[in-house]
Amino acid sequence: MLLFLLTFFFFETAISQEVSLPESSKIFLVTKNDGTEFLGEILSRDAREILIKTEKIGEVYIPKHEIKSIKEVNPKFYEDFSSEELFATRYFITTNGLPIKKGENYIQWNVYGPDFQFGIADNFGVGVMTSWAAIPIIANAKYSIRLGEKTSMALGALAGTGSWALPDFGLILPFASFTFGNRKNNINFSAGYGAIFYTRENYNPITYASFDEKFSEGRVLLSIAGMAKINSKFSLVFDSFISPFGNEVARTEWEDKGYYDQSKEEYVPNWVSKTVKEKSPSLALILPGIRWQMDANKAFQFGFTGCYYDGEFVPFPIPMIQLYRKL
Repeated sequence: MLLFLLTFFFFETAISQEVSLPESSKIFLVTKNDGTEFLGEILSRDAREILIKTEKIGEVYIPKHEIKSIKEVNPKFYEDFSSEELFATRYFITTNGLPIKKGENYIQWNVYGPDFQFGIADNFGVGVMTSWAAIPIIANAKYSIRLGEKTSMALGALAGTGSWALPDFGLILPFASFTFGNRKNNINFSAGYGAIFYTRENYNPITYASFDEKFSEGRVLLSIAGMAKINSKFSLVFDSFISPFGNEVARTEWEDKGYYDQSKEEYVPNWVSKTVKEKSPSLALILPGIRWQMDANKAFQFGFTGCYYDGEFVPFPIPMIQLYRKL
């Protein structure tokens, strides 16, 4: 194959004239230096330009010096994809069942920190997110499965640590997402089970010694999200994060039931331990907003957050501001 490509390259350079390709019936993805992509059949090419026939805008001549790459693709996988919809796999904080392409990488800049995502293979991506202080550090992986023409699902997981500040803290969240629609208009339903592990220092007043108590909590996590394209530049985005009441967590407390000894004229302590059970409160985040697709390589997203915590709505005056950038 390499010999064929080298022979073809020198042959077309020598004659400097248009040559029809025998594989013109195949589907190719042509990516320009500015990130613009054209999907279709390559009808011909010479030393100066290529002629590609796209389904959306017809035949297009592209100068060779403007081309970054040309590769054959699976038409079923790329039929509804354009470079401007690279960020369609994400909402504000959740993901969906739509796939990321191999080699398509991006960063999501947040007020609280960065989020890196990498397309390792078609349908499989990994990433890492953190805060500006690197607390916590969370890795994620997602595998997408196409169920139908406008139906996709994804299986994935997040795993994280409190890093240098909270080394005893850890979390894991396996999840599944079901998406109905395409990269421009869709609705998504996600569900998972999140578990956290942490250590809390306690003090025994009888032995005058400190000791560590290890805890673990788990709860079901739900999300409903969606996106609707208004025009070529703007989309409405909706996201949510719903966490019902978690399991009860038992912890140890000490209570002094001492008394004052009149004969000795001193206080006699009597420390008694007891187990206290607490249930983690419910939490729900509602995030409506809008996305501005600035060009094929970057997008700006703005929204507001509504917070429901432990049975009441809590004001959250800080807006959600995000900048997507293709890497």
